[in-house]
Amino acid sequence: MTYENLDAELVNALLDDGRASLRSLAEDLDVSVTTVSNHLSDLEEEGVIEGFTPRLNYDALGFDVTAVIQLKVEGEALPDITDRLRDFEQMTNVYEVTGDYDVIAIGRFTDTDEMNDQIKALLTDPDINESNTSVVLNAVTENEQFELALEDD
Repeated sequence: MTYENLDAELVNALLDDGRASLRSLAEDLDVSVTTVSNHLSDLEEEGVIEGFTPRLNYDALGFDVTAVIQLKVEGEALPDITDRLRDFEQMTNVYEVTGDYDVIAIGRFTDTDEMNDQIKALLTDPDINESNTSVVLNAVTENEQFELALEDD
């Protein structure tokens, strides 16, 4: 095997099975365990791989209400608002965006009452000028990652 695609193939193998052992990865990629270990360490140091974590099924845990919350924020208050949103444990994603709104946050809640309470708590902030909340009816795809393209040999 040539090493030019090794990093991409290693990432793709980990996307298939993030719990794969170094030995099984080495066997699948036809390289030594040391080579896999070194490349994996390099990918972590470069920030390509940010860690290994389980994917949770929030519905199975009782968090079956997903809300997409859009906020218009006073310009200088944007960092404070995004910090507050990040501190809400149930906000799984927080983005600063372009367009009509300044922030988009995605939260997971046990029911609409809990969602409503969190949104009302946010709206007490005078730096939030406007909000728009959408409740997700069906998650067609979520938390998907894509495999890296391999260079032609």
